Amino acid sequence: MNKKQPYMNVGAAGLFALFGLLFFILLFRYFSIQITGEVGSQPLAAKAQQKYSRTGNLEAVRGVIYDQKGEVISEDTTSYTLIAILDKKMTTNPKKPNHVTDPQKTASELAKIIDLKESEIYKILTKDQFQVEFGKAGRDISHQTKKEIEALKLPGITFKRDSKRFYPNGVFASHLVGYADRIDEEDGTYNYVGKMGIEKTLDKELTGTDGKINYESDLWGYLLPNGEQKVSPAQNGNDVYLTIDKKIQTFLEDAMNKVVEEYKPKKIIAIVADPKTGNILAMGQRPSFHPKTKEGIENSWHNEAIETSFEPGSTMKIFTLAAAIEENKFNPNDLFQSGSYKVTSKDKAIHDHKRSGWGTISYLEGVQRSSNVAFAKIANEHLGFDKFREYLTKFGFDRPTGIDLPSETTGKIQYTWPIEKATTAYGQGTAITPIQQIQAMTAIANNGKMMKPQVIDKIVNHDSGEVIRDVTPEVVSTPVSAETAKEVRDILETVVTNKETGTGTRYQIDGYSVAGKTGTASIPNPKGGGYLDGQEDYIFSFLGMAPKDDPKLIVYVAVQQPDIDHYSMGSIPVSMVFNPVMKNSLQYLNIQPSQQEKASTTKLADLQGQGVPETVKQLEESGLDVVVLGKGAKVTGQLPAADTNVLEGEKIIIQTGGKLAAPDMTGWSLRDVMKVAKISGLKLNSTGNGYVVKQNIKEGASLRKGDFLIVDLKTTEEKLEMEAKEAEEKTDGSEEDLENLPRD
Repeated sequence: MNKKQPYMNVGAAGLFALFGLLFFILLFRYFSIQITGEVGSQPLAAKAQQKYSRTGNLEAVRGVIYDQKGEVISEDTTSYTLIAILDKKMTTNPKKPNHVTDPQKTASELAKIIDLKESEIYKILTKDQFQVEFGKAGRDISHQTKKEIEALKLPGITFKRDSKRFYPNGVFASHLVGYADRIDEEDGTYNYVGKMGIEKTLDKELTGTDGKINYESDLWGYLLPNGEQKVSPAQNGNDVYLTIDKKIQTFLEDAMNKVVEEYKPKKIIAIVADPKTGNILAMGQRPSFHPKTKEGIENSWHNEAIETSFEPGSTMKIFTLAAAIEENKFNPNDLFQSGSYKVTSKDKAIHDHKRSGWGTISYLEGVQRSSNVAFAKIANEHLGFDKFREYLTKFGFDRPTGIDLPSETTGKIQYTWPIEKATTAYGQGTAITPIQQIQAMTAIANNGKMMKPQVIDKIVNHDSGEVIRDVTPEVVSTPVSAETAKEVRDILETVVTNKETGTGTRYQIDGYSVAGKTGTASIPNPKGGGYLDGQEDYIFSFLGMAPKDDPKLIVYVAVQQPDIDHYSMGSIPVSMVFNPVMKNSLQYLNIQPSQQEKASTTKLADLQGQGVPETVKQLEESGLDVVVLGKGAKVTGQLPAADTNVLEGEKIIIQTGGKLAAPDMTGWSLRDVMKVAKISGLKLNSTGNGYVVKQNIKEGASLRKGDFLIVDLKTTEEKLEMEAKEAEEKTDGSEEDLENLPRD
């Protein structure tokens, strides 16, 4: 025992030394960490912060798009994505399962609510995955649908909160408003990017900046009661108020839908504007698309009113007329020979839409009949091509308007050769955009001041309501004087009101004076060489304003290739948009109808036995239209009869002695023809409705009692169609004819 003691002492001493060294090292390490706060060159505070600190993302809201009255057009809304948990390990209490326990029952119940077949849902629920989603049918679920599914209490069915861009009005100024696509990032966040229209133009203004929240948590990630929090608040996107009026836009959408249903055109383009400010109150087109589903977008990616230029047709004549009046080069009573016209001896002839013309007529009638010859002569012989070119610039046809919409194109003015300069005067060859026509028309409607088209009213801070940008009306130029603008409006009103010569009679609106111009533009052959030659192969349009003396609205409508039997019927689908939109919008804006002056009435005296010259003079001084039958000196009969109340302008038939001769009844109403038949003892037969275009008894022929008087009546539209067909029959199909297809 004694021999082992020294060894034990040595061992104990060694162990003591070893443990002492370890203790010293531990003590050194402890104080070293305390002093430096680092381990392995890594700060312990940062490690602790990393372990117990959590970062959350605070999503910014994309700005809301409103109409001018604060009606929502586009906004972010909460949506939900449907999720099914399939992993059995997620269930810890069999009485309260957290996974799908009965795929068949779950599929059957979900199929009643979401748009997916039961068999498809069952396939999804039987996959060997931790959790599954249900594709398109399970995304963008509303709060109401979520509540319906939750009420089923299906195990394993849960939801992920999401956000979506919502367009509550569906197809509604879709190309103007545009749409925003969701872009998912690698870190799990997402944002929306504008791809078209205002959503694209103002993407930076609409897009907010996400915020962050840093907070202290326990090991399991729960917020500590007294833990520190650092919040960087989200900066929401700005709100945009458009100039669009939801009510007027709805009028426009409804009218276009009716035309599409009945006439199935290739395109419709329509714009409603306030000429005093340049504000666009409505803008639409067909085909269109739904901004949420993108349904239909493959048929039309472009905003046709902004991004497409085409030959305007005769609506261009408005601005040629304005230029001539401004330069004092237009006398409405001057005469010219209609039908055809050669700019130079080497050029092909320009033709009117009635190729034979209307003989020698006044320039006022040339405007009303939409004579190409009249406007070619005005540009060439009255204004001069150089001066006319200056006005094309003054009216802004050679540059974009600058409207706040993406991808605006500009006009393409063909102005090299004399024939091109002449055809530009009546809207052929040169191409311009609908929005350029609207801008130019504001000068006519707004007493010479041409207003820049605007689609943005203001931009407002989403949170504070502070107005960041307030758009004010902008006068682009003053191409004509107020006096010229008024004279143009007065002349354009006759295009609508003159039942004999006006091409725009279909656009009359009860109670409101409309001034405007029709257009029928041929479509260039996409295969090259001339124009398409089908009966419907035109762009029919009307550019008008109302009320004429103080226009509150401008409406432009263009309908391309509607399903019609003859091009003279092209005004029908155009008027189906223009008339209800203009009338409903004026009434909505509380623009009162004009007070219609009541026609004065006169009680007709007994004229029998009176001298014819004195009787005619007396009746005409009373504002009556007198027709004398016979060459006698005394009145022997009259219609209407004595003591009848007659309206100013009414036809009075007086019979005299001697043989009765047939008057020219062209343009008469059936009521007036009946007066002649009755007083002459004729048997009357009539066909059609409207006004007389043919009579079987020629003017000047004797009227014998018992003979048949046969008259053919047609409406103004039918009359124009008949004239067009007659002109077509005279067309010989030559190359020259193809180059100058008739148009109004």
